Amino acid sequence: MNIPRTDLPRVVIIGGGFAGMSLARKLLHEDVQMVLLDRNNYHTFQPLLYQVSTSGLEPDSIAYPLRKITRNSEKCFFRNAEVKSVDAENNTVHTSIGEIIYDYLVIATGSKTNFFGNKTVEEHAMWMKTVPQALNIRSLILENLEQAVIENDPEKRKALLNFVLVGAGPTGVELSGAIAELRNNIVPKDYPDLNPAEMNIHLLEGLGRVLPPMSEKSSKKAQKFLEDLGVKIHLNTMVQSYDGHLVTTNTDLALKTETLIWSAGVTGAPLKGLNASALIEKANRYEVNAFNQVNGYENIFAIGDIAIMKTEDYPKGHPMVAQPAIQQGKHLAKNLKRILNDQKLEPFDYFDKGSMATVGRNKAVVDIGKSAFGGFFAWFIWMFVHLWFLIGFRNRLVTFCNWVYNYINYDRAARLIIRPFKSNRENLEADQKKI
Repeated sequence: MNIPRTDLPRVVIIGGGFAGMSLARKLLHEDVQMVLLDRNNYHTFQPLLYQVSTSGLEPDSIAYPLRKITRNSEKCFFRNAEVKSVDAENNTVHTSIGEIIYDYLVIATGSKTNFFGNKTVEEHAMWMKTVPQALNIRSLILENLEQAVIENDPEKRKALLNFVLVGAGPTGVELSGAIAELRNNIVPKDYPDLNPAEMNIHLLEGLGRVLPPMSEKSSKKAQKFLEDLGVKIHLNTMVQSYDGHLVTTNTDLALKTETLIWSAGVTGAPLKGLNASALIEKANRYEVNAFNQVNGYENIFAIGDIAIMKTEDYPKGHPMVAQPAIQQGKHLAKNLKRILNDQKLEPFDYFDKGSMATVGRNKAVVDIGKSAFGGFFAWFIWMFVHLWFLIGFRNRLVTFCNWVYNYINYDRAARLIIRPFKSNRENLEADQKKI
């Protein structure tokens, strides 16, 4: 890997997501040699992936080069590599570009799409966890519209214009709202020879309401916002199979569609090599103590989505969202400093800053503590928070300018088929293999 030898303790961080980034930035100027490993050379701001999928933003608006972090310190290094396994006995990480020995290892590998064992859906559905996958969805949506314009068979055209989303959590709600706005605002202008009423957006949810993690008040508001946009919501509906053309469910609902987007859940992305006792198999996540140490190890830590820290308030672990990951990364940086100074470790205490979801233009819902509200003010807060947490001034500026342009012109300027999907399915297959 060509990492210089040093007398400083070496901290190896696997993963440049919210947790890994948060930790890396805090260790830049500490007395450690830090090595950050990731299979991509950029950090992805995943909460805005759906806007890339629906032509609202270009991918470089939500991606940040990881080397821009490590370049600020001579003791910190980034290596673009895929981690194969961990040899905990010899404090060694095996990667696609070689081996590296660590004093302290931090696993921040995040999560991957969870299909709950449904192989037909896993094979044929669209995934949305990475930038390439978001671009695949964007291409498929636009190509379906192009194909529908020239399709004479009404049944085939209906399948092309049926967009089915599975999972009414924040991702499913935001994505279905964005596709509905694309239909309402863009299709009539760009495709005058296509009837927008033929384009249907179906949102399927296995539970009895949308946004199950949020308050009932926010759930009802979000559902009304979606219905006002023309999204067809199917609650208590679980997908049984999808062969690439027909969706079957546990109800009488069956939908012919060329596009099924899966946003029904995530599971941890563990590594090979650690003891089985460290992993909670059902969740694919490492069990950690209050200091984020992996069960059975003193010098191996896990933070973010890959970690389950059971507490009285969170008996099943913290929610798999950005805030716990960011806070755990910052807190672990402090604890690593305490370890180096032979000081007592301090337990992690999660501060819940609330949850939110946007449904479309001027429409969002926010839960903060026991308060819940929606509408324009909630949408403004959602915009401000997401701009604030984007990494890098350029990303904030570009995203803000895009949002202002889209808001004034009712437009989505990034509706470009840069990487064709249907004519090049290898794109999706390659992305799936990386996960």
